[in-house]
Amino acid sequence: MIVNALPNLGWRSFAPSLGGAFLSLFMMSSNAHEQKTAVTRILFNPSSENIEVMHRFLVHDAEHAAGQIFGVGQNLLESADSRALFSSYVVNRFSIDAELSTGEEIEMTLDYVGAEIEGQFLWVYQETKKIDSIKSFSMVNMTLRDVWPDQSNLVNVEKEGEVYSVVFDSGAEVKRLKIEP
Repeated sequence: MIVNALPNLGWRSFAPSLGGAFLSLFMMSSNAHEQKTAVTRILFNPSSENIEVMHRFLVHDAEHAAGQIFGVGQNLLESADSRALFSSYVVNRFSIDAELSTGEEIEMTLDYVGAEIEGQFLWVYQETKKIDSIKSFSMVNMTLRDVWPDQSNLVNVEKEGEVYSVVFDSGAEVKRLKIEP
């Protein structure tokens, strides 16, 4: 029997360490649902002649964050109002400027298109008219970083078959991404 193989420490000696182990496992599992990574995809769409911005969040994480941000629980799965409120939060924490090949820097105005739930993800969509000769982007992506300081936001820019990526993590508020070879 396994119990006989254990040293005779008594239950009282064993219980605190067992309790600590269970507490550690509980704490790890309660934090495991927070992915702490969001993905934004910026696509130069030749058919629409727009630059499309698509932010993707795990619904569970977005609901948890929305409850902390707005002080009341939000049901993003069932409430269009909750999705609109969270989308407003996202739109106000993401911005992008473009540096043209001429060296001119322009602020890009992104229009809110909408939001949708797809499986376990919440998507927030923005777009702007395509601008030719963009050499680089300067971006701010602070989404969820005011809730979780260790939040990581990956931005992928897709242009003419190439993918350019940048990660926003602790301490990084503005990033420049060169998208021209």
